[in-house]
Amino acid sequence: MDWRTYYKEHTMTPEAAVSVIRDGDRVVFGHAVGEPIVFQRTMARLAEQFHGVEVAHMVYLGSGEYLQPGMEEHFRHNALFVGGPCRKAIAENRADYTPAFFSDVPRMFRDGTLPVDVFAFTCSPPDDRGYISLGLSCDYGAQAVKSARTVIAEVNPNMPRTYGESFVHVSEIDGFLCSWEPLPESKPAKISEIDRQIGEHIAGLVHDGDCLQLGIGALPDAVCSFLGDKKDLGLHTEMISDGVLPLLESGVINGKRKQRDIGKVTVTFLMGTRKLYDFVDNNPIIEMLPVDVCNNPAVISQNDNVLSVNSCVEVDLMGQVCAEAIGLRQISGIGGQMDFVRGANLSKGGRSIIALHSTTSDGKVSKIVPMLTLGAPVTTSRCDVGYIVTEYGVACLRGQTLRERAKRLIAIAHPDFREELWEEYERRFGEAGAEAGKAAM
Repeated sequence: MDWRTYYKEHTMTPEAAVSVIRDGDRVVFGHAVGEPIVFQRTMARLAEQFHGVEVAHMVYLGSGEYLQPGMEEHFRHNALFVGGPCRKAIAENRADYTPAFFSDVPRMFRDGTLPVDVFAFTCSPPDDRGYISLGLSCDYGAQAVKSARTVIAEVNPNMPRTYGESFVHVSEIDGFLCSWEPLPESKPAKISEIDRQIGEHIAGLVHDGDCLQLGIGALPDAVCSFLGDKKDLGLHTEMISDGVLPLLESGVINGKRKQRDIGKVTVTFLMGTRKLYDFVDNNPIIEMLPVDVCNNPAVISQNDNVLSVNSCVEVDLMGQVCAEAIGLRQISGIGGQMDFVRGANLSKGGRSIIALHSTTSDGKVSKIVPMLTLGAPVTTSRCDVGYIVTEYGVACLRGQTLRERAKRLIAIAHPDFREELWEEYERRFGEAGAEAGKAAM
C-alpha cells in the first residue's frame, strides 16, 4: 500500500485516537515538547471513559488536566522525572515517581520492565518518502514506537524536522491525528548577578576545543555568556536551549575538534523558544540521537576534553551531591547528570562540574551542608564528583581526602555559614585541624 493511502486511512479524530486506551493501560507520552497536546486534552476531557490508566513520561510542559484532583480514579501519573506540573500531585500521593537514569528509559521499554501499551507523541508531517520526524524529542521516542502495542502520532506542522536518528516511517504508526497547536516554549531564565559570578568561574575552566554538556536555565546561559572568546568548542549534550544560539551562530561552537559526530551538535532533546525551534528545523548540523546512545558514558567519552556542567540542590562536606530532592520531597529527577559526569570522567582530558548558589534564594540556608538533608538521595557520588563551583569560587575535589574536601568546600560556602561548617569540621577532624584549615584560607 502506498504510504499516502495508509496515512489517509489511519488519520482519525482526537476522540477516536484516545479510544485505543483500555482500562489498566500504561500510556506513555512523548517527552517535553514532544508531548501530544490535543491527545492529552481529549483524554482528560473524556476521563469518565477510563479507569486505572497509568500515564508515564519525563518532563511535561502541558497544562496537566489529567493531574488535577478528582482524576485519581481515571488516571495515575508515573513520573520518570518530576517537573513543575506533577510535584503537587506526587506530594499529595496522587501520583508516583520512578527513579531512573534518563538513558535507561528506552531499555526499560524494550525489556518489558515498563511495558508500553499506548505511546502518543507529537511529530512533524511526513516527508515525500513517508517519514515523520520526532522533532525536538528523540530521546525515548523511537524505542517507544517499537515497544508499544498501539502508537498514536499527533502530526503538527509547528514541529521542526530534525536530522539524526529521529525518523519513523508512517507504516510503524497505528493512528494519526492533526494538530496546529503552538508548541510549548520555555523562555530563557533571568540571569542574576550570582549566576554571572558562577558562570565566569566555570568559563575559566573551559579551554579551546572542549566538548561541552550544558543544560537549561540561568546558570548554563550565564556560562555561555562568557564563552564568546573561545574557539572550536564542541557540543555533545542531553539537551540544548536558547542560551547556546549565540555561540552556534558566531561559530564558537563548531564541533571541529570532536572525535565523533565531527561538526555536529549531538543532542537527544531540545526545549526553548520558537527561535531555537526555527534554528534546528531542517538544520543538518543538529544530530538527534536516542537517549540511550547520546547519554551513554561510553559514547560521551569517545570525545576528548568533555566538560560537563550540571547543577544541584545541595552538596555535603564529603562531596556527595543531591540534585533532585529536598529531603524526602522529590522536586526533580536523576535525568542525565550521572551519565555525563561519568562520561566526562572517562573522557581524555575531561572534567565534570557541579554548580550551585551558595545559599537558597532567601539567603537563609546554606547549600553546602555538613550532611545531606535527612532522606535526600545521592545523585552524584563523592567518588564521581570533580569540581564544585559557587559564586565564591571553585573547589576541585577529585583525588582529595575527606579532610581536604571539607576545607575546600567551606572555602566556597557563603561567609555567613562558614563558622558553623568549621564547627562540623572540628567535630570530625579535630580542633587543631580546623585552626590549620582556617589559617590556610
